[in-house]
Amino acid sequence: MSTPMSASRFLDALRDEGLTVVQVGDWSTHNRNHKGPWGPVHGVMVHHTVTRGTANTVRICRDGYQGLPGPLCHGVIAKDGTVHLVGYGRANHAGLGDDEVLRAVIAERGLPPDDEATTDGNRHFYGFECENLGDGEDPWPKVQLEAIAKAAAALCRVHGWTHRSVIGHREWQPGKVDPRGFTMASMRDRVADLLR
Repeated sequence: MSTPMSASRFLDALRDEGLTVVQVGDWSTHNRNHKGPWGPVHGVMVHHTVTRGTANTVRICRDGYQGLPGPLCHGVIAKDGTVHLVGYGRANHAGLGDDEVLRAVIAERGLPPDDEATTDGNRHFYGFECENLGDGEDPWPKVQLEAIAKAAAALCRVHGWTHRSVIGHREWQPGKVDPRGFTMASMRDRVADLLR
């Protein structure tokens, strides 16, 4: 069980991992905390955006859209590996998911199938939206995959978590397919390598 780090510590952790970070507007205080608590945090969740173009993607993830106000994550990881910080605190990214998955993340063991949506994930996960159409054909540049792994490893390092604290949205919420185009097992292997 971990208290969310401060926004400045979050920024430092990403930079310390060697990432290029862009701070977007009032990101450090832009959140949905008025809708419920944020924390304790237990892991990092990876998504794809189903968008094209970094500027458009960052705008949507910061502002949200009709029916789902922003921020939609904490950071947007662009095709070039740059991390754009759009919010900090509770964000509309994880939604309701499986409480057994959450227990597995906390225990850092293999994940069970996600077959229910009963637990508030926005409270318990850091979220990164990764610029990709999510159609299984849009490529994932090497530099982007490396940045996803570094961002996840940065947060795991601060909290003392292992690679097992990194999950995909599709592993949390039934019916979700993101991120599509790489396996979360391969991403966790990348994170584990960085944490060694």
